[in-house]
Amino acid sequence: MATLTAVLGDIASQRADAVVNAASPVMRGGGGVDGAIHRAGGPEILAECVRKFPNGLATGEAGWTTAGEMRARWVIHAVGPNRHAGQTDRELLTNCYRRSLAVADELGARSVAFPLISAGAYGWPLDDAIAAAVETLGATATDVEDIRLVARDAAVWRKLRAEVEAAHA
Repeated sequence: MATLTAVLGDIASQRADAVVNAASPVMRGGGGVDGAIHRAGGPEILAECVRKFPNGLATGEAGWTTAGEMRARWVIHAVGPNRHAGQTDRELLTNCYRRSLAVADELGARSVAFPLISAGAYGWPLDDAIAAAVETLGATATDVEDIRLVARDAAVWRKLRAEVEAAHA
């Protein structure tokens, strides 16, 4: 049974087998979490994205690369829905978490650090992004033992921690 925790910190500096990247569909880096992971991991991540995902990834899907210079071993890239572009189907968001755990299981990862996918530049409402993450990660069968939801902002972390604690009550 996986342990789900809320962590205040930098996703790119997590000591975990895998770190999940809130990736763009083109898989070429970007801003927010995506940019932070590419900067921390170095050019090896981008080179592998170009090689493994020449056409990018569909929204709701996940794939993996090396973590380059980061502490993690792998980066699992999950493409969340962009509400600003009209992608409002919550299933696309929850599928990012399910697919990421499936990829983690394929890799044999036992610890995985997740950001709140689509909650930043892609405009998913924060409270629903938190609920979708906690519900989906808590309900998905996996061999991963340590699942972390990582927030950089203390106010977001407090909301995230409260939702995780409520789910365990």
